[in-house]
Amino acid sequence: MINFILFIVAYLLYLPLSLWNFCLVGDKKGYFRSSAITIDKLANREFRTLWNKLLKVESGYKFGSENETISSVLGKNQRDGTLSKAGNKLASFLDWLDKEHCKNSIEN
Repeated sequence: MINFILFIVAYLLYLPLSLWNFCLVGDKKGYFRSSAITIDKLANREFRTLWNKLLKVESGYKFGSENETISSVLGKNQRDGTLSKAGNKLASFLDWLDKEHCKNSIEN
C-alpha cells in the first residue's frame, strides 16, 4: 500500500514541480521539448504492454526501450506497415500536428 501512496504523491507533484522548475531555469529554450521527450521515453517503457497490444500487430517492432520515444517506435512500425488501426490513427494525428513527426523521430 505504501508504494501506491508514493506513486500517487509522485504523480501529483510532477506538474506543479515542473512548472516551478521552469520558472527557475535560466535558459528556457527547449525546456518543454526536452521535458516532453523525457516523459515520452518514460511512457514508452512504463506502458509497453499496453502499446504492444494496442498500437502494433504481433510481428511489429516492439515498444519498451527506455531510450526510445513512442513516436520513434510508431515511425518504425509505420515504415514497416505493422501498425494496428489504433496505431495508424495515433501516428496520423502526430503527423498532422507535426509533418512526418513519426518518420523524423526515427532519425533523432
